[in-house]
Amino acid sequence: MLNIVLFGPPGAGKGTQAAKLLDRYQLVHLSTGDILRSELAAKSQLGLEAKRYMDKGELVPDEVVIKMIEGKIDGNAGAKGFIFDGFPRTTAQAAALDKMLEKKNAPITMMLALEVEKEELIKRLLLRGKDSGRTDDQDQSIIENRIKVYNSETAPVQGFYEAQNKYKGVHGMGSIEEIFKRLCTAIDSRKKM
Repeated sequence: MLNIVLFGPPGAGKGTQAAKLLDRYQLVHLSTGDILRSELAAKSQLGLEAKRYMDKGELVPDEVVIKMIEGKIDGNAGAKGFIFDGFPRTTAQAAALDKMLEKKNAPITMMLALEVEKEELIKRLLLRGKDSGRTDDQDQSIIENRIKVYNSETAPVQGFYEAQNKYKGVHGMGSIEEIFKRLCTAIDSRKKM
């Protein structure tokens, strides 16, 4: 089973590359945002539990998110693997994800991190904001704050996977195809190990 954590700051191209990787390796995309929205829409027990926290303006606890992810994994029992997008965001979440996946004998294969210079991230996000109308991508100060939050709160997860020899940084500059080829090379070399 091929389980990949796709990692990188806002604007690194995770969504674009995830779509290409899903197709190439026949993986299932696990986006915590999508999972949360579907659980809320279905009014499932976990969705209702998450809503109680969200209604108070609180973050949904890790254990609830992990249960949602586990449900999606169980619902795709024949999958060749998964791409985790937007999760884990903290080392505590990474440890909880590892624990859950160990029970299923399906550990994380690797963390692929798209490495992109800050100026390029800002340029990409401003362009995306203009094209998509996303207001959070139209204000440079908001973009810079999102990158700062990523660097302080999410980037430390890299160390968690480095300690397990599962981290692979990939140069995220260039054309979509060039970056995709680099990601595939990293995955294919890991699969041979």
